[in-house]
Amino acid sequence: MKYIDLPKIELHCHLDGSLRPETIIDIAKDEKISIPYYDIKNITKEVTAPEECKSLDEYLKRFEIPNLVMQSKESLRRITYELLEDSAKENVKYIEVRFAPLLHITKGLSICEVIESVITGIKDAEETFDIRGNIVLCCMRFMSANKAFEVVEAGKEYLSKGVVAVDLCGAEGEGFCSKFIEPIALAREYGYRVTIHAGETGIGKNVLEAVELLGAERIGHGVFIKDCVEAYDIVKEKKITLEMCLTSNIQTKAIDAFENHPFYNFYNDGIEVTINTDNRTVSDTNMTKECEILFKIFGITFEEYKQIYYNSVDAAFTDFETKQWLRKYI
Repeated sequence: MKYIDLPKIELHCHLDGSLRPETIIDIAKDEKISIPYYDIKNITKEVTAPEECKSLDEYLKRFEIPNLVMQSKESLRRITYELLEDSAKENVKYIEVRFAPLLHITKGLSICEVIESVITGIKDAEETFDIRGNIVLCCMRFMSANKAFEVVEAGKEYLSKGVVAVDLCGAEGEGFCSKFIEPIALAREYGYRVTIHAGETGIGKNVLEAVELLGAERIGHGVFIKDCVEAYDIVKEKKITLEMCLTSNIQTKAIDAFENHPFYNFYNDGIEVTINTDNRTVSDTNMTKECEILFKIFGITFEEYKQIYYNSVDAAFTDFETKQWLRKYI
């Protein structure tokens, strides 16, 4: 089987973790931005998690350089376009691109300008390639609830115009959900869908709270429901989709080996799992590689892959017409 030929859907992909190294160098030169290196080899090393990566916190340090070159309308548009171009080459038919607008306003852009630039990049790519995309706006957990309100308010203008959902991301501490109950509730009121990073770093209870307190419809990662019965049960009972990212989970030390990843156990127990990259550049991966892991490590069948694909279609924050379009590919 040629894994690249499989139709794919990506629901969990961070824009600032998926830049081409050569683009980082190009933008740095064009916009006179100081970066540690201007050669592909060293920049690639700087923005890719090392094999001996020890934790999620160390993994997150790889985003510092990419964010330096994501401070202009043109750079954001270009980086988004290239992400969809790269994805389309792997037969990804639909992608939800997530990013935190507040990380891209350090040189004067407004939140709205950041969002518009990414939407433009998606629209440009949709006109060129056989792929469709939407946006998930991230609020950073280390920032205040007021900052989350800012993102939710600015983004509401773009609902149904490219923006589809809100997320909380960044380093994961226990009990973070209670801090963001009000802004996420407002987001739901406005019509945002909700996906929350939770249960990535050993705290399964965070998944339970993301569903109960924030109304999460999907969970980013959710690995550690395996250690929390209440979280496991609510995910299964409410059919909460898990956006699972195999390679990333190995690098952040959530799991010690692919063979021990709970993905296939979850699947076999009827939990709605999907397969995603998380961060293409930081994790040195793509959707083809992630699919290959499913077949080679877990030994899934094509029929099982088909079900995982359908899980992604069902969970996608998009309209009925797009879902029908996606179903025809498999």
